[in-house]
Amino acid sequence: MTDKNEALTLKSRFRGYFPVVIDVETAGFNAQTDALLEICAVTLAMDDNGDLYPASTIQFNVEPFEGANLEKEALEFTGIRDPYSPLRGAVTEAEALKEIFKLVRKEQKANDCSRAIMVAHNANFDLSFVMAAAERSKLKRIPFHPFATFDTAALSGLAYGQTVLAKACKAAGFEFDNKAAHSALYDTQITARLFCNIVNKWKALGGWPLTSDDNEQ
Repeated sequence: MTDKNEALTLKSRFRGYFPVVIDVETAGFNAQTDALLEICAVTLAMDDNGDLYPASTIQFNVEPFEGANLEKEALEFTGIRDPYSPLRGAVTEAEALKEIFKLVRKEQKANDCSRAIMVAHNANFDLSFVMAAAERSKLKRIPFHPFATFDTAALSGLAYGQTVLAKACKAAGFEFDNKAAHSALYDTQITARLFCNIVNKWKALGGWPLTSDDNEQ
């Protein structure tokens, strides 16, 4: 039997998955050929009332991998004028992912979750770049589920009737800073806020938590 206190855990809320919000900024749309330029991860936690909130944040500027394609339009969109500038303080894909994966595994274990799951806006895009970079870096222990995600574009379409991140945030009742947008740090933090808002709203409406007694009815 699962009582209500036991149900109010991150592990119980997401079927053993540990949700991690990710955003990447890239030099194009093709994860196999185009450079990964920025990545940020925000882990999530749950308070004693079962409400979700952002926990840890880790962010890196990333060096283009050898032979990477850099689309001019993508660089203009992100505002990254010179991906090779030493002023970016960029690290290799391997360095960035190793540190992110280390943090994710640590907090996943602390929450007794079996695996991490990526939360992102149009999540297949971000997942494809993370997986491609991990493959290039020959990283074997990837904490994220290889294909399952929580996509805030789909979730906000359901919850607020908006799939564009800026419009979804506005519909959720908080501001979106267009000047700060398209940096991995800002986009991840605002996506984390949006995801928590949707999950917590569903809880407030009575959609969760369910005890085993509830499931038997």
